[in-house]
Amino acid sequence: MSFHTVEKIGGTSMSDYQAVRDNIILKPVHQSIYQRIFVVSAYAGITNLLLEHKKTGEAGVYAHFAESVGDNAWLEALESLKLALLDVNQQLFGTGPQRQQADVFIQERLDEAERVLKDLQRLCQHGHFALDQHLATVREMLASVGEAHSAWNMAQLLKRDGVNARFVDLTGWQSDKHMTLDERINQAFADVDLQSELPIVTGYAHSEQGLMSTFDRGYSEMTFSRIAVLSGANEAIIHKEFHLSSADPRLVGEDNAVPIGRTNYDVADQLANLGMEAIHPKAAKGLRQNNIPLRVRNTFEPEHAGTLITGDYVSSVPCVEIIAGCRGVIAFELFDQDMAGNIDHYDRAILEQIRRFKAHIISKDINANTITHYLSTNLKTVRRISRALSEIFPEAEINQQQVSIVSAIGSDMKIPGILAKTVSALAEKNISVLALHQSMRQVDMQFIIDEDDYNDAIKSLHSHLVEVHDHGRAICLAH
Repeated sequence: MSFHTVEKIGGTSMSDYQAVRDNIILKPVHQSIYQRIFVVSAYAGITNLLLEHKKTGEAGVYAHFAESVGDNAWLEALESLKLALLDVNQQLFGTGPQRQQADVFIQERLDEAERVLKDLQRLCQHGHFALDQHLATVREMLASVGEAHSAWNMAQLLKRDGVNARFVDLTGWQSDKHMTLDERINQAFADVDLQSELPIVTGYAHSEQGLMSTFDRGYSEMTFSRIAVLSGANEAIIHKEFHLSSADPRLVGEDNAVPIGRTNYDVADQLANLGMEAIHPKAAKGLRQNNIPLRVRNTFEPEHAGTLITGDYVSSVPCVEIIAGCRGVIAFELFDQDMAGNIDHYDRAILEQIRRFKAHIISKDINANTITHYLSTNLKTVRRISRALSEIFPEAEINQQQVSIVSAIGSDMKIPGILAKTVSALAEKNISVLALHQSMRQVDMQFIIDEDDYNDAIKSLHSHLVEVHDHGRAICLAH
């Protein structure tokens, strides 16, 4: 039986090395600091500079490069990235030989990336080569730089502080052989001794299939999940800068929001759909199928056990466990009188354009002549989708509106009257429900509301459906 853990450290936590060292590395659950594998994300904000801003869509190096073969704006973005990476090194290492080594390591990667992009730019100015055919590879190459930087730095810092850390590079940088993700992981760990070494692993892993084509920014969680599955981990742990709580403490108050403690992978999927993921659903699938429990811990509260997520957990009493949601959602509505009786044709065409422009669907409504998708994306992308669909359905009426979604989530919400009680909690604050969804699986209820009502909705639902027991443990109002 395996007794090791595989642990992932998020970007915000990675940016605070001292907290990671003292609260995670040097305070393990086990007696030894070893028998653990750490998969690390890029430092906070770095992947945004490499690709594009995850929330605003502001262009990074990749997005600038993808815009135009003849435009050199990507070089300016690359220079800004370089300054940001070297600034991180200065903060972590100060001055001295280690700082110089850190700068040399990342500068070599940046120089090589710049050379490749310039060569590709020149190549694609020839009519026989199309840039679009190479963009997926460019995106993967650039993404890998962030995790290589953070993992190499972490391993060096830990060695300086007396830990036998080992940098494990899964990026395939300058590798002349393509292999599957599993093959790359198995090869990298073939001679790693978990009893005496602490592997610090890049969150990006290069494979012949390409992680980003399927998981995009969730690639580090897939790497983390596959390492846990292939190594037969006893437990998978994600270290974040916050607890997985009953609601956002900034909205409902620190004293009212409490760590959940236990939940299941079904609930984790609902959170991921709202953009508040504990883990990417496809990464969770591997853990779930192999009966590997996932624990979410707060980097800055090392004594707290965090939240344990398993496949079989169901709350002892039917209840709401979490009030969550997302703002800035675009309700994208297409109405056409000709849709009645021909919904499949319209639905397929709309989904094709949404996928084409890579907008994330949170939820959708369908009736006889209208399909509404609730999208997590920016207005620029929505306008592109709208223009494309206007060409396909010239007589259709297409509208969009910015809304918010609030959701009540639980492992078992089969509570008579829960829907009425939830709607009443919103009505008490004069919040109009624009749309609502509750599936037969009864693990969540979603309410579409005006953007301005988001904060009040979260607070009202939390106060009516979740309360704090005298002993500080979250309980649910089942009646």
